[in-house]
Amino acid sequence: MAAPFKLFSFCGEIVVKEKKGRPAFLIASLLFVVIVAALLALPGLKKRGRAGYAQLLPAPVAAEAAEISTWTQAAQKVKEDRGEPTGKQAKVETPQQLRHYSDTRRFLAIQHAEWREHRFETPKDFVDLANMIRSGEMVSLPAVSRDYILFGVGGNTDKGPFTRYENGKRVELYNESELALRYDRTAESLTKIENEVAGLRQELSSLKRHERSRRVRLQAQIGEKEKALKAERESKELLDRYYGDARRRQELFSNYQSLADVARSFPDRDYDMEDARSRQEMKTRLLSSLRPEALKVLEEVALAYRQKFNRPLPITSLVRPDEYQHALSKVNPNATLMETPPHSTGLAFDISYQFMTAEEQSFVMAHLARLEDEGRIEVLRENRNHYHVFAFIDGARPDEALIRASLGNTKATKDTKEMD
Repeated sequence: MAAPFKLFSFCGEIVVKEKKGRPAFLIASLLFVVIVAALLALPGLKKRGRAGYAQLLPAPVAAEAAEISTWTQAAQKVKEDRGEPTGKQAKVETPQQLRHYSDTRRFLAIQHAEWREHRFETPKDFVDLANMIRSGEMVSLPAVSRDYILFGVGGNTDKGPFTRYENGKRVELYNESELALRYDRTAESLTKIENEVAGLRQELSSLKRHERSRRVRLQAQIGEKEKALKAERESKELLDRYYGDARRRQELFSNYQSLADVARSFPDRDYDMEDARSRQEMKTRLLSSLRPEALKVLEEVALAYRQKFNRPLPITSLVRPDEYQHALSKVNPNATLMETPPHSTGLAFDISYQFMTAEEQSFVMAHLARLEDEGRIEVLRENRNHYHVFAFIDGARPDEALIRASLGNTKATKDTKEMD
């Protein structure tokens, strides 16, 4: 709105001056006609929508705007009101192939046996996952395609620094300059908290005996500050332990650099490793990956669903490194912490049926049941509005002896909640 206002102001100044001569009046009249014509054209431009405006933007910005628009349209299509019950409210008959075995450990045991049979590497953290994507072992999926949409993948990522995950510890990754800044910030934080604790303790010691409520409040504040102080010291000790060793420090710098290289390798955009939001977006991008064998199954089911119902298939989870799986278990108690969880293999993905009608669900389940009968996948209809699909690398189930051996590595479940 700023530009039209300036034009009108300029035009107004000419109109004031036109009393001094007819040429000025003619010029003002001509400018007025041009401006009115331009304003009348704006509604037409608005009707062209986001695509019309995108043509006026620089190429990278226009491409990103177009992708956002496409994803939004696909999401709306997924959630579109069908006028009938959907998800768990829809009455459906679940095929036997999508139900638990009598021994509920067997479902996970089969997936674990597939890993034991092929012994492929699984990612511990985003560093490993990024390297697997670079090597082609994992394939990065777009946020939306003609046949499917990534619907909540990476929803639990954070904006913190990338980390190396070792022995249950997350070691933050930095380059040399960032590491120096991290130590400076830690020193400042420690000094600040220590001074705050000292101040609170001094205030506590000055209280009279009858000031009990204030004493309790100060003691609680001191307790919280001491927790923060302990966490900050432990964080510094972890940095000292890993970055204090010259060989280990260079390894961590190398890990950081490998991620930075991947951040610049995507064809449609670069990610800034030093920017919190950009880091979070990159983590989501990395989690939007699968092994080629699983992707082939996903694309087959998605194509059939889209051709039948003219909707993209909503995919809610793909690969999960061990680090992310562990973090997820803190917010989702059903997320498995077994050795090599299915999603860590990159062979598992989840399909949401939350917005599907009974007909849609029956169609998808029938297709998945056929794939299981062919021995290409293992599948389960979960109570949390998802189908968990696990693809076998060579299109066949693992050896039965490996499955029996894997039963001891899994726990029985009482229902069909998410186990991975």
